[in-house]
Amino acid sequence: MARPIVTLTTDYGTSDHLVGVIKGVILNINPEITIVDITHGVLPHDILDGALTIGQAFKYFPARTIHVVVVDPGVGTQRRPILVAADQHYFVAPDNGVLSSVYGQSEALYAWNIIAEHYFRQPVSNTFHGRDVFGPVAAWLTKSWQPGSFGEPITDFVRFGMPKPKVAGNTIKGIVLRVDQFGNLITNLTAQEVPALVEPDAKVTIRAGTGVVTRVVPTFAAAAAGEPVGIIGSSGYLEIVVNKSSAARAVGAARGAEVTVELG
Repeated sequence: MARPIVTLTTDYGTSDHLVGVIKGVILNINPEITIVDITHGVLPHDILDGALTIGQAFKYFPARTIHVVVVDPGVGTQRRPILVAADQHYFVAPDNGVLSSVYGQSEALYAWNIIAEHYFRQPVSNTFHGRDVFGPVAAWLTKSWQPGSFGEPITDFVRFGMPKPKVAGNTIKGIVLRVDQFGNLITNLTAQEVPALVEPDAKVTIRAGTGVVTRVVPTFAAAAAGEPVGIIGSSGYLEIVVNKSSAARAVGAARGAEVTVELG
């Protein structure tokens, strides 16, 4: 039988001991678990960034992977810890909307409010539920694969709509969802929504910050040095990039900035 997989997605960073402690707790419960770090670089306290991250990553893992997602500015309050089963994946997270992108992509969706405290590491800290709640629950789930034993079913889990483009005639307005470590501006626009982005002879003008982009290219190397261009990234979204440099710095745009695509 394959070893169970538990992934970790957090805003903890890697300079402290927190991530290592969660792994130790998980392995003490089930040393056969394979732990995979998706990232610990989610923007601090940024639930939307966490939602986007796990939403883009989880589908690449095998069925029955358990995903621990901890972006939890409400830790220690009355916000609920939840266990979610979605399209043959499991998620353990705070009920604060951090799984919203997962919900939007899933057809079979079930959720439980985690109330079975005997699965928690005791005493439970008011500041570190990754160690005391989410990590242990994920590990114990690999022992039984019975999510219903951890709590009561719920349907009122917190979710928010992901930002959607707005279309007015030949103008489509979106936003920068995130800026990656290369300074690429990842937008909420896709070629499915704006087919002209991948049509070879289409005329498009893309504006973000102080930048004006008139070319959508297939590869980074197709752009001249220092030239801001558009590209459809690996996740299917339009990105504004500068070959071997930072588009965010070049055009003066950051997360949340408006992006306008004009056709023709």
